[in-house]
Amino acid sequence: MANPATVAVDVSVVVPVYNGAEALSELRQRLRDVMFGRGCTYELILVDDRGQQASWPIIHGLAMRHDEVVGIRLSRNFGQHAATICGIGFARGTWIVTMDDDLEHRPEDLPSMLAVADERHALVYAVFDGRTHSAFRNLTSELMRRMLKRAFPELNQHYSSYRVMHRTLAKKLEDFGRAKPYIDGYLSWMTSSVATVRVHHGTREHGASAYTLTRLLALAASNFVTFSQLPLRIGAYVGTLLASGSFLYMLYIVYGKMSGHISNPGYASLMSVMLFACGVQLLILGVIGEYIGRLMSATYRRPVYIVESTAARGSEAGANLG
Repeated sequence: MANPATVAVDVSVVVPVYNGAEALSELRQRLRDVMFGRGCTYELILVDDRGQQASWPIIHGLAMRHDEVVGIRLSRNFGQHAATICGIGFARGTWIVTMDDDLEHRPEDLPSMLAVADERHALVYAVFDGRTHSAFRNLTSELMRRMLKRAFPELNQHYSSYRVMHRTLAKKLEDFGRAKPYIDGYLSWMTSSVATVRVHHGTREHGASAYTLTRLLALAASNFVTFSQLPLRIGAYVGTLLASGSFLYMLYIVYGKMSGHISNPGYASLMSVMLFACGVQLLILGVIGEYIGRLMSATYRRPVYIVESTAARGSEAGANLG
């Protein structure tokens, strides 16, 4: 009898789990109904990103009761994108689907996405008619999306975490090896063969979103530094503007002194210019330091994720380094 871990399937569904463990049983059942109706083989890979304490017992229980479920537990919280890449590393499907754990990504929309996926469209994004998040969350997400698009023009403007990728494309995500990965940025580098499918946005009924304003800002800053030189360019523009303004102000002082309009340049104006110049210089140094820190992090070759244990019916659980 063949080892289940080596048998290919049509579709692998990868779900990073953080705060939505209560929805996993319903997600598995709805996904089973969808795939049964489509007549294709599939697997459901649940990656515990160490959010709720109750997540792993639920994942482990589902994996022990259902052949199609594979559970993976990370050693600590590595973030949604790292957990997703971990699940992709275990995936056996020809097509690999990524979706959230809270049922806002409806399994019932998956057939329409898979129908579009073909050799001409190795990547398919779900585009939502309207998101069920709060107005503030929608506003901040849209602002971040627009800023990222301006800083990283290659980024697909319709990106979302509900994706369908061909195996050959998805497996290349592991090759980047960055400690803080950004999947959609990588995909934008790798392919322009992208299609979109309009779907409805489901309602979250369990748990709370992990993306607070602080996390969104941290993610935006990380993506800006990783994928764009815009912060450095802004620093250069500000420095050039400051230097030009300082030079013009110096000409004004010289002219005033020579013409007699200024007999004793003020201490306050001099200190204001000096403090402003020092502040801008420190800001630019901070931006440069962030880039240097990312370069140092890359040289450390830290793992993107570390798997603590796995669970699958008919196979032994064990530790594995990712």
